[in-house]
Amino acid sequence: MKIRLPHAPYIANKIAIDILNCGFVTMLKGLEPVAKVAEDLIIADIKKETALEERVSEILEQNEDEMEFQRVDRRSMFWLIKKKLAKEYEVILSYEDRYNAISHEILETCWKQGLIEYNVSENRIKNVVYTSMEHYLENFQSIEDDVAEKISNYKRKVVPGSEEYDLIFEKLYEEELKRRGMMS
Repeated sequence: MKIRLPHAPYIANKIAIDILNCGFVTMLKGLEPVAKVAEDLIIADIKKETALEERVSEILEQNEDEMEFQRVDRRSMFWLIKKKLAKEYEVILSYEDRYNAISHEILETCWKQGLIEYNVSENRIKNVVYTSMEHYLENFQSIEDDVAEKISNYKRKVVPGSEEYDLIFEKLYEEELKRRGMMS
């Protein structure tokens, strides 16, 4: 599943909490620096994919007439071009492989910056990071649904898409993440 930009800080927080609670990693400078490293690396990855997708869209727009004449499916062509340009943009298309690479990068960066210490195999800790990402992505939709339902049960109706709705949604979303142990 694709990570969306608004989810990056929440995923990063979950990663930091899970590393803290795993029992075999010592955080030398606290939770926040680890979460910051994770967030920065996740955002960088999202931005690389966004740049790739923007380039693919440009190519499709430039060839719109020919695609229409040839009756080429836009979605299929998008995927083919994205696949062809992925290496150039350093984007791993398989989400499993991508999240594995990001997990390794988070672990390595935290260790090099002196944020964590451990005496177990790197793979064991990388799996903690990977599982954190996977768990968040598996559950965020149900969390969003729960929050939307809470808002719909307000006595006073709040209009979806309004600034007020967004503020309430974000507050309740963070409360739900805390309740589920995904945020500190």
